[in-house]
Amino acid sequence: MQRTPQSAQAARLDRLISLLDARATMPAEVSGKQKVLRALMNIHSGEGLPPEFFALQDAELAAQNEKKGRVELSEIPPSPLSPHLRLWRGDITRLAVDAIVNAANSQLLGCFHPLHNCIDNIIHSGAGLQLRAECRRLMEAQGHEEPVGSAKITRAYNLPARWVLHTVGPIVEGPGPTPLQCRQLASCYTSCLTLAKRRGLRSVAFCCISTGVFHFPQDLAAQIAVETVLGFIRERHFDTVIFDVFTDTDETLYRAMLGE
Repeated sequence: MQRTPQSAQAARLDRLISLLDARATMPAEVSGKQKVLRALMNIHSGEGLPPEFFALQDAELAAQNEKKGRVELSEIPPSPLSPHLRLWRGDITRLAVDAIVNAANSQLLGCFHPLHNCIDNIIHSGAGLQLRAECRRLMEAQGHEEPVGSAKITRAYNLPARWVLHTVGPIVEGPGPTPLQCRQLASCYTSCLTLAKRRGLRSVAFCCISTGVFHFPQDLAAQIAVETVLGFIRERHFDTVIFDVFTDTDETLYRAMLGE
């Protein structure tokens, strides 16, 4: 009997889960299997897996990405403030741009908390374990943690974007960000754009760096982001920057700053 597409996907997920953990419990539904797979991928180093795993993983992530749908740059209108700036609300892993920006931690290996909803986890989960393996090679070659405000670039693997720019934002503790932390946040944006320009990229989508679990105030972060990117574009020229937002508050802040 020929398998239905859903039964074939279920079998693929079962095999992927067993390759990561032969003792794992297999849920009955495809959605449950996908959660188990993501959770196991979130805690795996990305090393020592057979080629079979990556072939099956890539097929599964391609199916998930197709279901989510990709968003082309042409679908996002330019901002009234500048033809180089655009605003989009949604899952950054759907954007078919040259590069998306990952708000990483200083280890630069992705989030190891299963099913965590941070942008670091979401990007690594969508890209596949090849991304963690490449990040590990970069960090081993570097020999120390990634400094706050700098940037690294990797391939995006199974994402619609071509590249991922990884940057570590400042962590705010106490009553508010210090002047140094404000400069560090601005440096995240300039470091990513400098690296993108050096690589010949023409479109970059930024998440709201440091405003989640790093507790940078959203209003000040938006102001720093827009002012820094505008300054870079005016001085050094860059084709297109997308500000990707996920919350009502961030959308309201960016719409006001971009004149929408």
